[in-house]
Amino acid sequence: MEEETWELRLYVAGQTTKSVTALANLRKYCEQFLKGRYQLEVVDLLQHPQLAEGDQILAIPTLVRKVPEPIRKIIGDLSNQERVLVGLDIRPLEGKGPR
Repeated sequence: MEEETWELRLYVAGQTTKSVTALANLRKYCEQFLKGRYQLEVVDLLQHPQLAEGDQILAIPTLVRKVPEPIRKIIGDLSNQERVLVGLDIRPLEGKGPR
């Protein structure tokens, strides 16, 4: 069975510390757990405020998983890896993470 490509959208508001941290954390998780099978779109709401309405964005930064369905959202800087993986329903491919 072919793995589907994950579609992720990260909503930020400019280059704040939280936004930069969220993007760095997200890229790290994607490369670690979804390598080669994800698409990441970053939406800066300072430049495109109208896009917040479509995904009902109430806080920044917010990560939205569009595909696979169902749509899931995680708010914050994504620094808690376990919470992000559980929130996105990503299962590590091999064993457990570092510890």
